[in-house]
Amino acid sequence: MTQPTPGTPGLLRAINDRAALQALLERGPLTRPEIGAITGLSKPTASQLLARLRGAGLVVLNGVREGRPGRAAEVYRLNPAAAYVAALDVTPAHIDARVADITGTVVGEYRLPTPGRSAGNVVDKVRAALEGARAPAGLRRVVIGVPGAVDPGTGRLGYATGGSTPGWHIPDLVATLGGGLGVQVAVENDVNLVAQAEKAHGAGRGHRDFVLLRADEGLGSALVLGGRLHRGATGGAGEIGCLPAPGAPVAREPGHLAAHGYQALTGGAAVLRILRSYGVRGATFAQAVRNAVRVSEGGGKHAGDARAGLRDVAARLAVGLASITSVVDPELIVLTGGTPLAGGETLRELVERELHALTVPRPPLLLSAVEGNPVLTGALDLALAAARDEVFGSSLPA
Repeated sequence: MTQPTPGTPGLLRAINDRAALQALLERGPLTRPEIGAITGLSKPTASQLLARLRGAGLVVLNGVREGRPGRAAEVYRLNPAAAYVAALDVTPAHIDARVADITGTVVGEYRLPTPGRSAGNVVDKVRAALEGARAPAGLRRVVIGVPGAVDPGTGRLGYATGGSTPGWHIPDLVATLGGGLGVQVAVENDVNLVAQAEKAHGAGRGHRDFVLLRADEGLGSALVLGGRLHRGATGGAGEIGCLPAPGAPVAREPGHLAAHGYQALTGGAAVLRILRSYGVRGATFAQAVRNAVRVSEGGGKHAGDARAGLRDVAARLAVGLASITSVVDPELIVLTGGTPLAGGETLRELVERELHALTVPRPPLLLSAVEGNPVLTGALDLALAAARDEVFGSSLPA
């Protein structure tokens, strides 16, 4: 394939087309004069551009705008049907699916139960989830979040147990899914997708270097360095559950729920056990954390014990964060997952205080600011970015 020569009419048209499509995406419906003003094009050139984009099915008429005396101005918008993408969040209990058009408007959602953690065929599972979300034919991109990471060298899913992802440990996972579904597929670590959501919509917005810690039943983290997700050579960057920790068994097997390292120190089971040792009740670790906060702030006779329990949990969380902070020196640390979100500002302040006592760098700690399912939000962001890059660049000359 020959490369376009800089400055050729075809390349200039492609650049102008992309600029107009981006403007319609970011600003919504626009008139021809508005598109011309934004792109710096003359009236005849802007008219030719719109005719070209309408002919390609990328732009559609969106009515007319009455204004000054004279001819009403036609309004154009990005054609939502120009491309569709899908995002999936795979958990042991279910697969959540979300479908959106190229504008980012969600057009379908579905939860596919996966009871009993039966292996089954992953292509069939994903197809069923997409069908449930009413995904149209011809999807441009599917991004799937999983509790693990695909090793680019082997194509296999690693850093995950068979119990958490039954049926997903197969050779050439991405190629198998893409071939079976007939669509481009990306499989991404779920915590990385949470970090992507925070970067675009939450506490990480505007920061080029930050660490995200998701402390839940299992532990996971993600690194955003220079504005990009850092995945590591085998996809395992941020698998902090395996991090050696004082007083905890050394990791001997993969799996974010194994009883070793940082996971044994501050995973959900450990948090529940710690708080119960201080007399805090709760059927689950998140409930125990909420109860500890409530009691500690209530001023009753058990407030001191509850506060001590939260300080114990905070100190343990700070141990792992200190290792990352000392190496990465991030601008910011974002806390999410069942433990930090249940603990709110009370626990956040305690973790920050403990961390700043352990490290020379003292990055601020913030709670997650992303609502809903952040894995789906991050996956949809990546799917849309890839589809838009492909569609908006489709007029580049060959």
